[in-house]
Parts: sequence; structure tokens; C-alpha cells
Amino acid sequence: MTTVVAFISQKGGVGKSTLARALARESSQSGLQVKLVDLDPMQKTVAEWHALRLQSGFEPVGDVQILATINQALTKMDIYDLVIIDGPARAETGTLEIARKANLVIQPSGPSIDDLKPAVREFNGLIKAGVPKNRLVFALNHIATEAEEKDARNYLVEAGYNVLDGYLIERASYRIAQNSGLAITETKFKTLNTRADSLIQTLIDMVADNG
Repeated sequence: MTTVVAFISQKGGVGKSTLARALARESSQSGLQVKLVDLDPMQKTVAEWHALRLQSGFEPVGDVQILATINQALTKMDIYDLVIIDGPARAETGTLEIARKANLVIQPSGPSIDDLKPAVREFNGLIKAGVPKNRLVFALNHIATEAEEKDARNYLVEAGYNVLDGYLIERASYRIAQNSGLAITETKFKTLNTRADSLIQTLIDMVADNG
């Protein structure tokens, strides 16, 4: 059975593509057949990253495609174990359609109230439109301190949502790795890779539970 995991965001720059790429890399490494879909034909963030990855001689992370709609992304999906959707930012109608057809919907958020409030509103809107709440999960990114992470997690939990265990700290090394076609689990620093891998492993375990 194919599991569909969608990454969405109410705003850009919160880590949607970052987590989608890392999940694809780690899932492919574990032997799963992965399809990674870039649903933003204008930005092409994931697709261009993967092209750079291949040009640099790194292992592919599955079948990477640029498509326009979720329906296109889910054609012939039975040959894959996992379909990962990197949705376009701030595309309200498209986001709802994606969320309705995904087994899990991951929304990354930074720790500031400017990130958290609209993120909660986004999930609230999906629930109001009929998306089951148990499909919706937050992931914390751009964290500077443990106290900041705790406050952000408490805010989301008090709003009634699940939050992935672990979080990504704000480090230039994550950006540098992705700039060369690597994932956040492939930096030059073991401690950063371990932190990123822990977050992604939590998500992989959740995928397995939904498989």
C-alpha cells in the first residue's frame, strides 16, 4: 500500500522543501520505492535541487517529478511505497486538495508567533473543510534555543495538534549542504546529521504506522 505524505505551508521559507528532500533521501536509503513530487512548477525548488544532486554525483532520492496538480502526482502511484508531495506555498485551494488526498500532512513552522499563528489557522481551516485532524502534524524548524523550542511546541500542542519529536536548529551548514545537492542529514557535521536524522526518523516511523 502506498503512503502519501504532503508538506504544505502557509508561508514560504519555513522548511517545507527541506523536510521533503530529507524524507525522500532517508526513505530511499532504507530501500523504499519513493516518488518525490514538486508541485510548484514556477519555483522548481525540489526538482532543481535533485538535478544538482545528480550532477554532483550523489545518489538519487527516488523518482523526482515536476507536476501541476495532486491528481497528476497520484497517477500510477501503486508502484511506489511512498509518494512525497512538496506543495506550493500559500496556494489555498491546492493545499486543501492535497490535504484531502494525503495520509499525512506535515506543516513546518518556525518558533515566532508570526509563524505559529498563521500555521495554526492553516490547519484549522483544513479541519473546517473536512480534513481529519489526526492527519495533520507540525514540524519545528529554525529553532535557536531549547526554551524557544519548548514554547513553540507548547503553543501548538495547546492548539490541539501533534508535533513531530525533535526539531531543526538554525545552522548555516544545513543550507550549505542543500546548496550542493545534499539533504540536511548529509552535512559535514555528525551532530547536525544526527539531529536531522532523528526528526526524519520520527516521520518515517509515522509513515510506517500509516502504511
